[in-house]
Amino acid sequence: MASKEFLDYQTAMAKQAAANPPPEFKSEQERREHIDKMLSQRPLAEGVVAKEIVANGVHTIGLAPEGVAENAPGICYFHGGGYRIGSARAWQHFGSHLAKAGNCHVLLVDYRLAPENVFPAAVDDATSAYSWLVSNVPSERIVLAGDSAGGGLAPALYLAARDKGLPLPAGCACLSPWSDLTNSGESFSSNAGTDMMFSKEMADDAAASYLGSEDPRNPYASPVFGNWSGLGPLLIHAGSTEVLLDDAANLADAARKAGVDVRHRVFEAMPHVWHHGYPNFPEAVEAVEEIADFVNEVTS
Repeated sequence: MASKEFLDYQTAMAKQAAANPPPEFKSEQERREHIDKMLSQRPLAEGVVAKEIVANGVHTIGLAPEGVAENAPGICYFHGGGYRIGSARAWQHFGSHLAKAGNCHVLLVDYRLAPENVFPAAVDDATSAYSWLVSNVPSERIVLAGDSAGGGLAPALYLAARDKGLPLPAGCACLSPWSDLTNSGESFSSNAGTDMMFSKEMADDAAASYLGSEDPRNPYASPVFGNWSGLGPLLIHAGSTEVLLDDAANLADAARKAGVDVRHRVFEAMPHVWHHGYPNFPEAVEAVEEIADFVNEVTS
């Protein structure tokens, strides 16, 4: 059962959305700009500093608490948004709280978006940014992470890094991951009435926009179909009410069958990427603290 704090937060967000409905967007770019402007107004966690970095030609934002050690663990983080919207700027509020909770560095990556840039543009940008990061930081001090589409991109990069012979990170954290772009999970139907953020129709439209002519079973697009042999620990979170519940479970099963150390957890009554509600209700605090603990454990 969800906490009272979560229910109160959900009610407040619903009232705020009703009072400030989004405008009619004339283009995808206009929608992106609106979302970026709205989310980037949220303040950084106290004591966290942001710095823009160009990493092998890819724009990123680095976040770190003031005074954090240079050799503290690092998270290479990929935002959500169905591969069509979202940005490092929009995600820096959440990234700053993640950096503070883990007392670590966070690198938010601005990968190219669809439909202007179809697969494998996002994977190529993720690989470029990660290559830059491991040229500056020991890979065993880095964890890949992301939410929603970014929660699929992070494990896709994990597979790509191994296949390309790059130094491997210490692990990967996947938050409400969209890890199967065939969109065949049963929870798209069973949770259709409880997920207010994502749907089968939205997923099919976003997948077509991102994939172009690519096979949705390509493991760099849908890491649930990847060969997970030899890779390090995975932390996978999902909410019991979201349509991506099965994406998370199937990714966990695929990795576990290959011998990977998988920590898969379903949070009861939580919606898609509830983590972004941190620190307003206990379920978000618990989830973010678990990510921070995972990062510090696997990089130690």
